[in-house]
Amino acid sequence: MSIWLILTLIFAVLEAFAVSRNIQRLEYLAKPAVLVCLFLWLYTSTGLQGSVLWFGMGILLSLVGDVLLMISLERFFLPGLIAFLFVHACYITGFRDAATNISGWSLIWLAFIAINISRLIRRIVQSMRQNGEDRLVLPVVVYGIVISIMLYAAMSTIYDERWKTSAAFFVSLGAILFVASDTVLAWMKFVSPVKNGRVWNVTLYHLGQIGLIAGVISQFD
Repeated sequence: MSIWLILTLIFAVLEAFAVSRNIQRLEYLAKPAVLVCLFLWLYTSTGLQGSVLWFGMGILLSLVGDVLLMISLERFFLPGLIAFLFVHACYITGFRDAATNISGWSLIWLAFIAINISRLIRRIVQSMRQNGEDRLVLPVVVYGIVISIMLYAAMSTIYDERWKTSAAFFVSLGAILFVASDTVLAWMKFVSPVKNGRVWNVTLYHLGQIGLIAGVISQFD
């Protein structure tokens, strides 16, 4: 096991612990460290060659978004949202070959994702309008569409013969956990509190990112 993966997992646990205990200094150290170590794991394993470069860029943009949202979720929510919008654009580009390999099963998954994510977005937007957050409605809707495409693109690897089974499993699981993390965050911010919501948010997020990158490394190392 790579030392960088071990450090990534250690800092992810420390981040979850810091959030659960509200230890801000540890959070400020651990959260960026997770992404730095994850990037170094990807770099040392693949050299960022070919389409892997897009995933490296996605991690670095994730680091930017993490720092912005960590400093202030209220003040920097929109800049953080934009940063993660570009993260998903990078990941979509990295998965573009699988995503454009259309099959009957992929269309079924696309319809399933579109129906369920649209319902979720509708519920969140309804609460946003009730709470006077109209200025954020369009960015949130656009973000919801883009992350849905990322989820579809990642899961398209399952039906792409060029992808190893283990790699497709990890990137698909990672994408699902990433979406789950953002769902928890959006629900907490716009709809209602979630018990241990911040811990769930960071835990799902880090597991999602680790899963995505583990799959990419498995496929391209």
